Parts: sequence; C-alpha cells; structure tokens
Amino acid sequence: MTKADIVTKISEETGVDKDAVLTVIEAFMATVKNSLASGNQVFLRGFGSFIIKTRKQKIARNISKNTSLVIPQHNIPAFKPAKTFAKLIK
Repeated sequence: MTKADIVTKISEETGVDKDAVLTVIEAFMATVKNSLASGNQVFLRGFGSFIIKTRKQKIARNISKNTSLVIPQHNIPAFKPAKTFAKLIK
C-alpha cells in the first residue's frame, strides 16, 4: 500500500478532502522524523513505537577482495508494533 492509497482510503472513509488528508499525513511523518532525529522516541498507544536502535560496531568481510572492514556503531530508526497490533498480524 502506498501513501497515495492510504490518502485515498482515509479520504473515502472520513469524507475529508484528499488534499487535507495528505497534508495531515505529511505533517505526521515530518513530526516523527524530526522527533527521531532529535533523539526522542514516538509512542502511539495501541499501534506501536517509533524507536532508535543502536547497532554495535562490527567487522564485515569483502569476499571478492578478501579484506575486512570495520562498520562503526550507528543508530537506525525502527518500528516496534504494540502487542494488540502484533496479535492482529499473526
């Protein structure tokens, strides 16, 4: 499902104009991105949490050149679904 599909679905279900729905979705995504970029996590009860995971430093292998390289510790954004949401998927 794409963002356009989500906008269309919400617009049909709520009767709100597609442009207004798109503006709200864009603002939501920008807020989540800015929050994660500033080191804060986003918790949505009943849906899930947008969190920052720290990946440890590790050594990787380039098998074509038979060399190893160090991948430094870094942070990545992640989503952890709420238990009630995860139950729906199973």
